[in-house]
Amino acid sequence: MARYTGPVCRYCRREGTKLFLKGQRCFSPKCSMEEGRNPHPPGGQRFGRRRTSSDYNAQLREKQKAKRIYGVSERQFKNYYKKAAKRKGVTGDHLIEQLERRLDNSIYRMGFAVSRSQARQLVCHGHFLVNGRTTDVPSFQLKDGDLIEVKSQKTKAAPFQEVVNLKHDDCTYPWIEMDYSKLMGKYKHGPQKGQFDHQIQVNLIVEFYSR
Repeated sequence: MARYTGPVCRYCRREGTKLFLKGQRCFSPKCSMEEGRNPHPPGGQRFGRRRTSSDYNAQLREKQKAKRIYGVSERQFKNYYKKAAKRKGVTGDHLIEQLERRLDNSIYRMGFAVSRSQARQLVCHGHFLVNGRTTDVPSFQLKDGDLIEVKSQKTKAAPFQEVVNLKHDDCTYPWIEMDYSKLMGKYKHGPQKGQFDHQIQVNLIVEFYSR
């Protein structure tokens, strides 16, 4: 499956907000969304092209923003929505929960990677065990109580040199429990509504797919 490999900062400019796709660069003056940098969305708006505003456009942009934050393809995202829509309860909450349960996202949340793209690469290269078994599928859905740890052969790798010195309370996500000294984390339960560190209007995404 083809994956976009171009400059991801254009995604932030297009959505008009930081999506935190490049790790520490997103917190530096080099970030394209910082004041004084190029404020225009890609695609010619600086040359006078006017973009129309509509309910459909707002719904589409919110769907694109969520898809880009989690780094999933259009087909994957649509499949997540279909599964969420079949479950009882609030469809939008179930959708976000599935995205949060992805292994690459959890590796990023645990602090083993500075971005989801780096987390995806580490997972694909077989750096992690889930419940003692090597798992190299970024989309693997974690279950309540799953244990994630760095392989003993990989603990000396560069991404983990600073992580091992962190304290367990440096992980601020209440659904994750960390033991950084052992490079190990526990996925306690699915995240609850209001616990996410980004603003995604899931109701707009549900409206987009309900047309």
